[in-house]
Amino acid sequence: MTSSRSAEFILLVALLNAIVAMSIDTMLPAIGVIAHDLGADDPNSRQFIITTFFAGMTLGTLLFGPVSDSTGRKPAIFVGILIYSAGSLMCLLSTSFTAMMIGRFIAGFGASSPRIVSMAMVRDGMAGSSMARVMSFVMTVFMLVPILAPSIGQVVLIAFSWRVIFAGLLVMSVIAGVWLAIRQEETLPPERRRPFSFAALVHAGVESCKHPVTMGYTLASGFIFGALIGYLGTSQQIFAEQYQQGPLFALWFACFASAIALAMILNGRFVMKLGMRRITKGAIRVSVAISLVMLVFVYGYAGQPPLAMLGVYCFIIFFCNGLMFGNYNALALEPMGHIAGMASSVSGFLYSLISFVGGSFIGQAYQGTVTPMVLGFAGFGVLALLATEWGEARRHRVS
Repeated sequence: MTSSRSAEFILLVALLNAIVAMSIDTMLPAIGVIAHDLGADDPNSRQFIITTFFAGMTLGTLLFGPVSDSTGRKPAIFVGILIYSAGSLMCLLSTSFTAMMIGRFIAGFGASSPRIVSMAMVRDGMAGSSMARVMSFVMTVFMLVPILAPSIGQVVLIAFSWRVIFAGLLVMSVIAGVWLAIRQEETLPPERRRPFSFAALVHAGVESCKHPVTMGYTLASGFIFGALIGYLGTSQQIFAEQYQQGPLFALWFACFASAIALAMILNGRFVMKLGMRRITKGAIRVSVAISLVMLVFVYGYAGQPPLAMLGVYCFIIFFCNGLMFGNYNALALEPMGHIAGMASSVSGFLYSLISFVGGSFIGQAYQGTVTPMVLGFAGFGVLALLATEWGEARRHRVS
């Protein structure tokens, strides 16, 4: 692959992955307006605009990886983009909150395909340093999108209607699909494909669940991501309304996203020296400790601590999360090298399901204070700590 073709491939993979992040983060400043315009009575109903998207992704995560092993990568991505586009169009044209929820679920289901299968495309054609370079660039995009996307959504909301956000997402998906069709060759030739097997998927699920390390870190990923989904669902209510930050909410969100980005950068530098286990152990313990301390202040301030205090707390929490996200996933799949593709789908489905249920529970508990959010980070942090300690304690028994 020439340098120009390599650069184009990297950009395409980054765009395919950015669809998910843009579909979540550009929406955050607008969810209150959307819910109001579409007649959602309960203020907490706005959170479903985020969580139903995750629900669709949860189901799609289980299916699209194994399907792409059978059909090839491009057909699986095309189907996913088509489903995503249909869901986004339904959201764009929706006149009821129910229609919006159905559209978001469909869009989330479709978006899981370009996210998952594009990573398989990278594994198909690259290895070693080449693969690391692509993944590094893709992760950079993942770090930048959450920082920039809410501001983009805020600008669109100020200048236009919230429907323009969905129009932009629809255009983005069409561009990605056309680019993939015209410029990218299939990376999985017919001779390397294998028939889709539900039995093999079930076997991978059973094996993954039986291995304590895989199960421990999968559960931990679900708990940590569940707390994050709880934050995403309530962040607009907390910062824009409870703390009356209005449009400045996008800047607060960008600040916390930059904490994750900083952690990922530092993790990349030190992981080979310190090891994934040592880094994640330190991160989860700091996260739990500071959340328990923060709970004391939260109750002392009747659920509304000073904004500066909350900001510092969130920055530290998301820095710790940035150290855990990628490492937890890698540690979960470490013993599953012989069934990596299937195990990745199963692990992704399990932790997405846990995080969707847990995050929805945190979000719906919101009652005008930050208590549910901080309780979520503390409680799920403790569960994640227990899950990883359980897995590590039994690791040598199955080695």
